[in-house]
Amino acid sequence: MQAVRSASAEIARRRSESVPRGVGCVHPISVVRAEGARLWDADGREYIDFVGGIGVLNAGHANPAIVERISDQAERFTHLCFQVTSYEPYVELAEKLNALAPGTTPKKTLLVTTGSEATENGVKIARAYTGRPGVIAFQHGYHGRTLLALSMTGKNAPYKQNFGPFCSEIAHVPYPHAAHGWTTERALEALAETFESTLSPERVACIIIEPVLGEGGFVPAPAEFLRALREICTQYGIVLVCDEIQSGFGRTGRYFAIEHAGIEADIITAAKSLAGGMPLAAVIGKAEIMDAPAPGGLGGTYAGNPVSCAAALATLDYMDDEFFARAETIGARVRATFDDAARRFPRDVFEVRGIGAMIGIEFNETGKAIVPRIVEQARERGVLLMPAGAGNVIRTLVPLVIDDETLDEALRRISDVIDSVLSTP
Repeated sequence: MQAVRSASAEIARRRSESVPRGVGCVHPISVVRAEGARLWDADGREYIDFVGGIGVLNAGHANPAIVERISDQAERFTHLCFQVTSYEPYVELAEKLNALAPGTTPKKTLLVTTGSEATENGVKIARAYTGRPGVIAFQHGYHGRTLLALSMTGKNAPYKQNFGPFCSEIAHVPYPHAAHGWTTERALEALAETFESTLSPERVACIIIEPVLGEGGFVPAPAEFLRALREICTQYGIVLVCDEIQSGFGRTGRYFAIEHAGIEADIITAAKSLAGGMPLAAVIGKAEIMDAPAPGGLGGTYAGNPVSCAAALATLDYMDDEFFARAETIGARVRATFDDAARRFPRDVFEVRGIGAMIGIEFNETGKAIVPRIVEQARERGVLLMPAGAGNVIRTLVPLVIDDETLDEALRRISDVIDSVLSTP
């Protein structure tokens, strides 16, 4: 008798026949419903979500307050194009983001659709403002998949493949990570060497950095490094671009991760959890810098879509002190679970690190074999996880609306999986 194919497996078969293989997939399931921090697949299985659409759903799946604002705006109009006519949701959102961005310098905000667009526009604006071409980015950083964004991304596999040639006058310097030998002092020395040997500071338009590496393995940049970077950029007239696409909007317990270092960026790029799952990104920057491009130089047909703007306004209204405190609580409990694993398996766990609820666990040289097994077995036990770094890091991006009971149950399952995998040769 022929076995009955599961609904998820059938959709996976159709996917393989109709979607390019270059679009990867971590979990071979097909989701039909999501709420809060839980998902249900086409076969009726329930999962606790520790991926959150890769950090997009800090405010949770199908948040009722966000859904209501989306529905209300969709009934009014779904698209106009902001370069043709203005509409208030875009302007109101820009005002709110300008007020939330750290620092006292007046700000302006450009809305676009994706994180890649945000990082690319950040560079365009910096080049227009400074009249310089050069860009300095960091090894292991991730800034997107379009050509300029990919050129700035400091990770080859799987992103760069045979997609070159890449954009010129972009230099990559080491990201500070003391556990891997790159102290703040060494990283600053490497930056100085790059100025001397590769890109003169007088030719550098901007330095772009993730305050916490996302795809690169959840590595927080030391506060003293970010402060030194701010001073260097000020000294040489370089625009400091902070990529907060994954770290923003509550993930680290603040609106933006740079708040922990007490610095003011010249430009912040944001996306992911800005709009509760709707496609929207932002470039928030000092007004003088943002006004450098002439009219017509910025924008996009779908940029700042009104429905996405409505979703973002609802998302920002949802975020308050209690929401940020919740990120700290979640992070402390996740870290405790990972620290316990590190104590029990010191030869397998390299480091536990992160800020707020942005916590990762890195495994030693066998991690590339360990992590896929942990991800697979966690899924079998009803928890969705995702790797990062060199494939040897588990990152946690659980929606911050998760309740204590669900969080504790997920962490028990994750702990059991780690025990099972690390105890098995």
